Amino acid sequence: MNILANPPTLDFTRAKIVPQSYFHSDISVKSNFPARRSRETRLIYRGPAERQPISVVHMASSDVNTKDDRISRISSSIRVIPDFPKPGILFHDITTLLLDPTAFQDTIDLFVERYKDKNINVVAGVEARGFIFGPPIALAIGAKFVPLRKPKKLPGEVISEEYTLEYGTDIMEMHVGAVQRGDRAVVVDDLIATGGTLNAAIRLLERVGVDVVECACVIELLELKGRDKLGDKSLFVLVSST
Repeated sequence: MNILANPPTLDFTRAKIVPQSYFHSDISVKSNFPARRSRETRLIYRGPAERQPISVVHMASSDVNTKDDRISRISSSIRVIPDFPKPGILFHDITTLLLDPTAFQDTIDLFVERYKDKNINVVAGVEARGFIFGPPIALAIGAKFVPLRKPKKLPGEVISEEYTLEYGTDIMEMHVGAVQRGDRAVVVDDLIATGGTLNAAIRLLERVGVDVVECACVIELLELKGRDKLGDKSLFVLVSST
């Protein structure tokens, strides 16, 4: 058994259970357990004052019935973390929604109710959180799920669409043959900010003859006016944030 020559001392009388976001890679600690890529496990304990969730106004989107109790459950389950992934960014974290089975089910149900009678046969999910909401919607309405992925993630032949970000460009890819001309699709993601990613998804699908019926998101950041990037395409949103 390998033992550290000078192991660090932790004051466990002051330690407490903290969210996973309080751990980051700063200190190397040797591990005796096999690792797939490295023989080091990196841990650091952070104090509870860093990156605490803050209060942000979430309200029912104008696309939904404001009197529906499900909307309030969904909005109250979403937390907002400041300065993540970089300073000045307010990160809308849907993982807390996923921890609430009722709110998660409400979210899927509202989308299914929206699309079950619209003759949708493709649900296209934007990487990565579109992969969370898209598949259960697709299963419920009897559609196929098509992942729209970042470069070099799909093993087969792909069709690509480049799009502009705030600082640079990115590429979205889809397997050739995943959709057919004349398919009717809804594009799903967790959040719309500036609208650039959804716009790229629309262009990618339309290049191969797909009819993009609508885009669907759980959250919309109103002040960034992402809807304007979608042109004449409709957007359905459950919760708006100001």
